[in-house]
Amino acid sequence: MKRLSAAQRKTLDQFLRFCVIGGLGFVFDTCLVYFGIDHLHMRRVTAGLFSFPFVVTFTWAGNRYFTFHDASRGKKHVQLMRFVMVCGVGLVFNRGTYSLLVSNVPIFYAYPVLALMAGTAAGMFFNFFVSKKLVFR
Repeated sequence: MKRLSAAQRKTLDQFLRFCVIGGLGFVFDTCLVYFGIDHLHMRRVTAGLFSFPFVVTFTWAGNRYFTFHDASRGKKHVQLMRFVMVCGVGLVFNRGTYSLLVSNVPIFYAYPVLALMAGTAAGMFFNFFVSKKLVFR
C-alpha cells in the first residue's frame, strides 16, 4: 500500500476527528429529535428541523476546537455563519434524506433514529470537504 503524504495524513486525521464530532452531534441530534417528538408533540419532520440550530452550533464548536484546531481562527461569528451556511446546504442531503424516509417508509417512521443515521451519512462527506475549504481554512 502506498504511503500517505503529510497532507493526506492531515486530511485523514481531520476527517476522523470530524467523524467523532459528528458522532457526538448525532447523539445530541437524536436526543433533541426524540425530545421534540415525545415531549413537545412535534411531527417527525418538524422535530428534525427543530434540532438543527442546536446541533449546528454544537458541531461548529467541536470542529473549531478539536477537528480543525490548527486552522486560522478568525472572528468566531463569521466562522459560525459560514458553518451554518455550509450546514444549510448539507441540510438538503441530511434532513432531506431523513424527511423522505420518515414520511414514506414505515420502519423509519417507527424508528426515526434510523432515518437520522441515513441522513447523517448523506450529509457527512459534503459537510467535511466544504467546511475544510470554506470555513476552517
